Amino acid sequence: MTDHDKVRLDKWLWAARFFKTRALAAEAISGGKIHINGTRAKPAHAVNPGDEMQIRKGPYQFTVAVKEISRSRGPASVAALLYEETPASIASRQQLAEQHRLLAATGPQPGERPTKRQRRQIARFTGRGE
Repeated sequence: MTDHDKVRLDKWLWAARFFKTRALAAEAISGGKIHINGTRAKPAHAVNPGDEMQIRKGPYQFTVAVKEISRSRGPASVAALLYEETPASIASRQQLAEQHRLLAATGPQPGERPTKRQRRQIARFTGRGE
């Protein structure tokens, strides 16, 4: 591989649409959220086809295999061809998303705003009213 074929990790993550900007990608890499082949990487690390990447975004963990290299950001349909996510990664992300959905459904739901009368009662009760 020549120097012309090499692409920085932060640029590849941006081109593959894992991050909205290169600065966000570089920040995630510096923060230890990205590992290549099991080791922590730096933003200038060269990405090669066949590399395995672990990417943590919020509560979700992506495990992807790099298929192609791109130095420019294109449409999402082209970006999806740059990598292949492992089936185990897809399953774990879907399971976590389902857990989050169920947890949100069981939590308290916000009600209506208090009426003027209820606001007065709240103010009297808390000592801020007359």
